Amino acid sequence: METGIYSSVNTIWVLVAAALVFFMQAGFAMVEAGFTRAKNSGNIIMKNLMDFALGTPVYWLLGFGIMFGSSGLLFGSFDPMVRGDYSAILPSGVPLYAFLIFQTVFCATAATIVSGAMAERTKFSAYCIYSIAISALIYPVSGHWIWGGGWLAQMGFHDFAGSTAVHMVGGLCALIGAKILGPRLGKYGPDGKPNAILGHNLTIGALGVFILWFCWFGFNGGSTVSATGDSVLSSMGEIFCTTNMAAAVAAITVMCITWLRYKKPDVSMTLNGALGGLVAITAGCDMVSIGGSAIIGVIAGFIIVFGIEFVDQKLKIDDPVGAVGVHFLCGASGTILTGLFARDGGVFYGGGFRFLGVQTLGVVAVCAWVAVMITIVFQVIKHTIGLRVSAEEEIAGLDIKEHGLASSYADFMPMPAAYSPAVAVDPATPAPVPVEAAVDVERRERAFASDTKMTKIDILMKQSQFESLKAAMNSIGVTGITVTQVLGCGMQKGRSEYYRGVPVELNLLPKIKVEIVVCKVPVDLVIQTAKGVLYTGHIGDGKIFVYDVENVIKVRTGEEGYDALQDD
Repeated sequence: METGIYSSVNTIWVLVAAALVFFMQAGFAMVEAGFTRAKNSGNIIMKNLMDFALGTPVYWLLGFGIMFGSSGLLFGSFDPMVRGDYSAILPSGVPLYAFLIFQTVFCATAATIVSGAMAERTKFSAYCIYSIAISALIYPVSGHWIWGGGWLAQMGFHDFAGSTAVHMVGGLCALIGAKILGPRLGKYGPDGKPNAILGHNLTIGALGVFILWFCWFGFNGGSTVSATGDSVLSSMGEIFCTTNMAAAVAAITVMCITWLRYKKPDVSMTLNGALGGLVAITAGCDMVSIGGSAIIGVIAGFIIVFGIEFVDQKLKIDDPVGAVGVHFLCGASGTILTGLFARDGGVFYGGGFRFLGVQTLGVVAVCAWVAVMITIVFQVIKHTIGLRVSAEEEIAGLDIKEHGLASSYADFMPMPAAYSPAVAVDPATPAPVPVEAAVDVERRERAFASDTKMTKIDILMKQSQFESLKAAMNSIGVTGITVTQVLGCGMQKGRSEYYRGVPVELNLLPKIKVEIVVCKVPVDLVIQTAKGVLYTGHIGDGKIFVYDVENVIKVRTGEEGYDALQDD
């Protein structure tokens, strides 16, 4: 039974912050879905939903007690359903259940980080099991060391909002899981060089990053667990500023590095840069100056670019979303950098090396705990129910094989005939023509003769250019076109394009196929107009194919040749 005098302001702020941190689940879901292929989007969403849904009761039954049940050096206590007395660890004026939900959403954040690095080839059942293990034991034990009065807390280890406690834990689980799991099919060639597997929707990925950036103000700012008192309010303002500055500077740094290295600013890597800055500043956002947070942001930017490249190209660990670089590398680095840039005790502020040593020791100790425990969990899963889906399931996509979901984008797919809606009859539609009347014996005897030569022009092009091409065709009198979404590749080699630091092989890229049959409009005019619209000088401008057409037959009326091309 909890008793005491509560502060409405403090309680409301903790609950609002908890809601913001919960909404980070949506951000993670969008980032992971956008940076992976469409055939696995439903699986990604399901995993992000279930790690929170499973983590909530598991943390209530086991995790919270282990993390906060006592001030023991290594372990809290076993307290199912949170029935013990936690008055000694509750923030001033905050009731137990407000603190419980605040800690629950942090636990779920650590668990959800893992799914991105292991995306597109992990069994859903295996994911549920290791997500439970993280929420029940792995995260709470190291969390107790840091936030629950354990041995690191007693030594003075500082991790204000979870660079190590949350992000490094999740990132290290992701690293080990991706290593044990192995890369996606086709990720590495016979020579060991990585192939770029493009995410299907960077727009969704960017939305996820903006959601996470927004919610991080609750993640870091809410860790004050108080909104009263001049010192707290001043600190909260600084926390918002340092959080924002590190993210912005890290994104700028990554943009500049990729611009210099790849000749173009890499979109997905820059998005990761913003997240890396947020993770790195999380440990010391309350202790560093705004200038210090900017420097941490710069360092995080370098870590993102070269860390992701190292993991992908040197360690040969396939991490589709960059979770290892963002959460593990930036989480560990940000915690250690707090020992340098903290205004109270940091090396650069005359504090000596003790605080830096404690920060480093904490990172190493938590890494050791997490690495041992998650390796055991993954190996047990691998040798029992299995960790990875079959090659057939991976190729078909986890949406259909794991969830029976034909597509997460059903409205963008041709609708099967069995599900086609009834078509209303327009009164203005001409009456059906009887089959007998449609047979023109005289026309048949002319053996498809036509006064005008018919030519079919197929144009393979980027999807982004379609509207421009359609307008250009309309301007020269071409109004009849057929459009198909296709995948394809060419034979030629050209200047390398890059995706996340990996040269993009032009294999099975999404394209638009536009089919046009012309007879009155000169073929050369159509070709020259299309070339004028589509040309950029870069790989992927498209191709134009020209064919002779022997005949065209309109099914409804039986008309052939030029007459069949005309609308009713």
